[in-house]
Amino acid sequence: MTESTEKKIRIGVIFGGRSGEHEVSLVSATSIIDALNKDKYEVVPIGITQDGRWISSGESLKLLKSRSGLDQEPERFLVPEPNRQSLVSLNGEAHPEMRLDVVFPVVHGTYGEDGTLQGLLELANIPYVGAGILASSVGMDKIIQKQLHKHAELPVVKYEWFLSSNCKSYPKNVVASIEKKLRYPLFVKPSNTGSSVGISKAHNRKELFDAIALASDYDRKVIVEQGVKNAREIEVSVLGNDKPIASIPGEIIPSNEFYDYDAKYVDGKSVAVIPAKLSKSVVKKIQELAVKAFTVLDGAGMARVDFFVTKKTSRIYLNEINTIPGFTSISMYPKLWEASGISYSDLLDRLIHLALERHEVKNKIHTTYHPATAWYKSPR
Repeated sequence: MTESTEKKIRIGVIFGGRSGEHEVSLVSATSIIDALNKDKYEVVPIGITQDGRWISSGESLKLLKSRSGLDQEPERFLVPEPNRQSLVSLNGEAHPEMRLDVVFPVVHGTYGEDGTLQGLLELANIPYVGAGILASSVGMDKIIQKQLHKHAELPVVKYEWFLSSNCKSYPKNVVASIEKKLRYPLFVKPSNTGSSVGISKAHNRKELFDAIALASDYDRKVIVEQGVKNAREIEVSVLGNDKPIASIPGEIIPSNEFYDYDAKYVDGKSVAVIPAKLSKSVVKKIQELAVKAFTVLDGAGMARVDFFVTKKTSRIYLNEINTIPGFTSISMYPKLWEASGISYSDLLDRLIHLALERHEVKNKIHTTYHPATAWYKSPR
């Protein structure tokens, strides 16, 4: 074997962050770091505290979980300069052992899943797992996402949206507008959160007022969706770049009335049925819709696509797409691929390969243009 083939890939796993999903990110990162093949990869754990400090040491994950000793950790972070491709210290020094071949961002939610971190990685010219800036930002915003999917003639539920400032200043007007156009039950959500943070189900006017107030605290925009009665919650995993594929579908049977934060992570009583008990024709249709939803947003690497399917008529509604799905031991994204024949460790290998492949293609695109005359040097 040559020296190049023996060299391990140095992968930075970024986790934590300024997000309501900070804790979920830590659990996802733990699973990923444990599963990465240490014969292939040298792992550099990169933690972001809840106040935005970047720390990187072998203890960063442990320290973020305990929330202790963080002030004593040296800060190292990425800079938007394409020739370093490395973590640097506060004095600007780039350490050779901190040069990164690829990054696996596992920062769920704001400032991680919304295109901000992806933008930094693009400026730093470092390959990274998952969607690019556009798909990340659009995928994070439930309103823009629905508008694009509706334009692409994908089946989305009826919805209305409002600025949080209007919800707080004129709640009666907002509620009146909602009740004129939509029917109870309703789901009220901050436009830019995940893991069901800030989401409520409203069965009546009083609950709607409370739900709008809650959602308004988590984002500057609020979306209100028409509830689908007698619906099953179906999820599909998507993998790939230009030729994405979809996993077999799974069904979530939540322990609460809907799949809220507690039902997902806390009480441990929700049930995942894999594969979902659906007809072959419905499975095929859901997989086709998942790939189309992914492609419409210009997705890359990975995504989990969530659907509602009515129990009696098997009518399908696209709920949303998640560009950095959970990677915990109970998360559907890796479990669906495992049931489809791709193990957790193999899935990580494929995602890293897709990241490197996409970066290689992007680096071949021309970023300079040489005009016939140097007109720009002349005084205007």
